[in-house]
Amino acid sequence: MRVTTGRSDMEVSTVGGDAATAQAGARPLSTAFRAPPSLADALAWLGTQATAQADRWSLWAPVAMGFGAALYFGLPREPAAAVGWIALALAMALLGGRSWLGSARGLGIGLTLAAFALAGFSAAKLRTEAVRAPVVATGLGVRTLEAFVIDIPSPGQGGPRLTLAPYRISGLSPDQTPIRVRVTLKPGMVIPAPGTAIRMMAMLNPPPPPASPGAYDFSRDSFFQSVGGVGFVLTPPAAAEDPPRPPWELRQQMHVNAGRWALTRRIVGELGVETGGLAAAMVTGHDVFIPKEQVTSLRASGLSHIISISGLHMAIVGGFTFAAVRLLVAVWPWLALRVSGKKLAAVIGLACVLAYLVLSGSPSPAERSAITATAAFGAMLFDRRAISLRTLAMSAAVIIAVQPEAVTQPGFQMSYAATAALVALAELWPHPVREISVPWPIRLVQGAGTLLLASLAASFVAGMATGPFALQHFNRISTFGLVSNLLVEPISSFLMMPALAIGAVLAPLGMGGPPLHVAGFAIHMMTRISDVTAALPFAQVTVASAPNWALPVSFLGLLWLCLWRGPLRWAGLPLALAVSLAPRPPQPDAWISPDGAAFAVRDQGQAIFFRPDVKLFAAQVWARRRGLDIPDAMLAARDAAYACDRWSCAPRPGAEVPRMAAIWTRRVSTVDATVPGLCAGADIVILRGEADPGVCPGALTLSASDFAKGGSAELYREVHGWRVVWAQPLRGVRPWTTVSLADD
Repeated sequence: MRVTTGRSDMEVSTVGGDAATAQAGARPLSTAFRAPPSLADALAWLGTQATAQADRWSLWAPVAMGFGAALYFGLPREPAAAVGWIALALAMALLGGRSWLGSARGLGIGLTLAAFALAGFSAAKLRTEAVRAPVVATGLGVRTLEAFVIDIPSPGQGGPRLTLAPYRISGLSPDQTPIRVRVTLKPGMVIPAPGTAIRMMAMLNPPPPPASPGAYDFSRDSFFQSVGGVGFVLTPPAAAEDPPRPPWELRQQMHVNAGRWALTRRIVGELGVETGGLAAAMVTGHDVFIPKEQVTSLRASGLSHIISISGLHMAIVGGFTFAAVRLLVAVWPWLALRVSGKKLAAVIGLACVLAYLVLSGSPSPAERSAITATAAFGAMLFDRRAISLRTLAMSAAVIIAVQPEAVTQPGFQMSYAATAALVALAELWPHPVREISVPWPIRLVQGAGTLLLASLAASFVAGMATGPFALQHFNRISTFGLVSNLLVEPISSFLMMPALAIGAVLAPLGMGGPPLHVAGFAIHMMTRISDVTAALPFAQVTVASAPNWALPVSFLGLLWLCLWRGPLRWAGLPLALAVSLAPRPPQPDAWISPDGAAFAVRDQGQAIFFRPDVKLFAAQVWARRRGLDIPDAMLAARDAAYACDRWSCAPRPGAEVPRMAAIWTRRVSTVDATVPGLCAGADIVILRGEADPGVCPGALTLSASDFAKGGSAELYREVHGWRVVWAQPLRGVRPWTTVSLADD
């Protein structure tokens, strides 16, 4: 029978003649378990998730393009020039063949991504062929150099540097003369202004190879900048006699840079070195006047990105101009009725961004940011969303097509990872409905709370997105970087950068003093924040680099988190953490510079430098990359374990350190007199010059011929002896892999 209740009808069963009355809402006697999904169900769900990305597959086109360019730079040998054209033809064929696929949408997406990957590979190869230029030979030595001063780049460890366009180098024919040369001035030498023709004696060598095996290859950057020689000046630069007339393009470049240099000196003269150096760096890109202590403080506090003109500066200049023009149009009713305030502001904002690009010297980060800003303002002019992932993807594709080498540079990786993360955050950010007619104090509190929350979220997301690259490339964690950036952001956005922009415009007219002093006050506040946070305990932590595979995996994971829509987005999280979670490779026991002139060993987690005053930058790069601390008293740490004189170092008897001895002079008489004593107490003997076979029986001996072939080296102690890892085999045979044997 059936029993009807007020809630449901239930069957009543009888067992052995006894009726079990079912009551409404009674708990069932057994629990039903859901069967696990079948393979067909899982595939159907994945298909649904993929279908939901129908309008986002185009965002992966520049990712595929970057993958193709990265594949080219990762090749062990240089492909033939025809390969670039073949890859381009295949890319065009794949794009053209999409129309024949009909409804096969998945296959069409795959072919499109493959076409963009081939296009990225082709762009990289063709760019390499286009920028090939002469490079000075290894060991060129001292030469008379006559050149035009193009610019004053960032100073190096040795002091200020010059970027030169040489027109005559003694002993070199015109077809052997590099297009660009970068030299370091000795302390006390006067820095010549851009546009002047100078003559000097200089020691020239090829661009330096990686500081250690697998480290960042600066010579690749030099190759794509047409810098075919680096060195240092031996005699003060003097005015050249009867220089030739430079080409029109070079004249214009030097004219612009001369104006930038004049403005730099005017700003420094107005504000002083400590404040004006940083102000000039943010206006003109010339950071030669910034004190080293200030740079160290900014780096430790996580604010060093302020020095490099990049997306932050472009965004502030463009955004401030856009907001100011739009406000002026809105308060002028006659103009507001006749023009679109938004489009007029976009045009003027774009013009200011491009002007700032020229004023800053057009460094690569600024060029990338200007392209992104152009895409954003262009979207406004065509009534599209200015800030979107599509705009970002378009700018990335343009940059990879024009400068495919950017995919290997930390600046490109960090800027696009951070921007993609921020735009993805903006897509997910809730926009609650606000009440109308709310009293202004309440609206003020609500707005301040929203702004604070948005600033915290943006800083956290940007920091997390750039974290893997900072760890892998720079091996530093600024513990209080989030706090210092939150404190500095309103100062830089609303006070410092607008005042600098106004001051830079008015300075040539003699009226830039007041706004520049306002900017100086803002810079003073920023440096105070930097000094306080940098002085806190554990403000900066050194972290060893992860294996080489970890960074591409992290980049892919970050892009997946930003570009994918739906629950599968979180599948990218473990990939994004690859750099942080990957086990670190074993630390080497010793390091040798590419020319055999500098050495270091590992002792109880510290790096002991044999020659702290020689190639210090390369030694520091190696130590940080391997997670080693650098003692404050470098000479005292060395002398406690090694007995060193002017030409050599040998381990002290009984010292628990790698038993490595080194001689850095090439003087034959000194080497012959010193080697026997070193061989007796060392397992490894390093000679900067050549060595006779069997000079140290029973010890591993490395000499100049080994460094000429292998570059820098890391040594690992193993059970059966020492294992040497050389840098050159990891670099492959490419146009930029010439080993430099630079002299001190």
